[in-house]
Amino acid sequence: MKSLRNTALGLTLCVSGASMAVAGELTIATVNNGHMIEMQKLTPDFEASNPGVTVKWVTLDEGTLRSRVTTDIATKGGQFDIMTIGMYEAPIWGAKGWLEGLEFSAEYDVDDILPAMRGGLSHDGTLYAAPFYGESSMIMYRKDLLDAAGMTMPDNPSWGHVADAAAAMTDKAAGQYGICLRGKPGWGDNMAFLTTMANSFGAQWFNQDWTPALDSAAWNHAVNFYVDLLNNYGPPGSSGNSFNEILALINAGKCGMWIDATIAASFVSNPAQSQVADVIAFAQAPQAVTTRGSNWLWAWALAIPAGTKQADDAKKFLEWATSKSYIELVAKTNGWGAVPTGTRTSTYENPKFQAAAVFADAELKAILSADPNNSTQNPSPYTGVQFAAIPEFQAIGTAVGQQMTAALAGDISVEEALANAQTAADREMRKAGYY
Repeated sequence: MKSLRNTALGLTLCVSGASMAVAGELTIATVNNGHMIEMQKLTPDFEASNPGVTVKWVTLDEGTLRSRVTTDIATKGGQFDIMTIGMYEAPIWGAKGWLEGLEFSAEYDVDDILPAMRGGLSHDGTLYAAPFYGESSMIMYRKDLLDAAGMTMPDNPSWGHVADAAAAMTDKAAGQYGICLRGKPGWGDNMAFLTTMANSFGAQWFNQDWTPALDSAAWNHAVNFYVDLLNNYGPPGSSGNSFNEILALINAGKCGMWIDATIAASFVSNPAQSQVADVIAFAQAPQAVTTRGSNWLWAWALAIPAGTKQADDAKKFLEWATSKSYIELVAKTNGWGAVPTGTRTSTYENPKFQAAAVFADAELKAILSADPNNSTQNPSPYTGVQFAAIPEFQAIGTAVGQQMTAALAGDISVEEALANAQTAADREMRKAGYY
């Protein structure tokens, strides 16, 4: 099979001069979301406890981050001492010897990490990335708008019910949209959401013989449903919306409903950030013909590239940023409702967190229900819920995501998009030698 190295080498990012490490300076690549921004604000606490070590941040949107860290690690560019990666990359890169295996002090309490998170970031029993926060996906909705429409949201709704609720909450003349969903292209962006939606319609990425299955009736049904839903009840420009854009919309009261990462719950329910915090409620991700794979499983985690000259200091930072004490630092600074969640059993057992986080039960239920080994209605050969854990998936998922965005924007039909996606996936799998 074609290696991830070859895939990454095809990217056009310039990495010249990247190996100029500075002693005592950690360069960390991360994603531009709220919890990571907060970590940057709290980094002086780490630097104060570790004299002589300074931290330099490179903060990027999801797609750019994935492209840059993949290129850097595959080419041994040496740009970063710590990378923010996830459940897709950690086991694949760990198996290739691209990441440092992680061992922590007894005080760190690695057994406190939720088994789903620890397992998804490991290979052959070795942990290759420490989870900063973990997530599944769920529905976040405006209870006041549903009440006004005379509707309720069950804990396990169907996609048909979600469409009815979106219609009831839409008032385009008033700038009020019933549903907001990701449309920006990317294997971990629009395809993270769309894959879980397609799973619930009975679809899958590959058949048992590894042939792509994007030309199936289930994919067609799911994507047409998605496009119609956003065209009828979503905001204009949905094809350019990702997590941060939709978070801003829902916090401004523009979205009646959002299906996305559980980690968003702490932001949308925070009165300091959201105009509608007091009327937000939560439910599990929708289902169509099955609940299998209807909600994703992910962790944004910190990993150390093999060969970094700052390995010792990097390990100190990882232990600090993913520890119980860090969670307590965030709680002290911003309140228990704002701590990074989805990683440690002790967080969910903490009475202070339970009292502050109205979303805690729904979030944990979603995380525990996601099963990467049983994510499709029919048997499939891959591990993963919203992705297939093979090196080739990054290129395939990116190509397919572009086609789905084009369909959502109205540039091509859903049928054309899926035909193009099937052709692109088939080409990559043949090139990799799967058949």
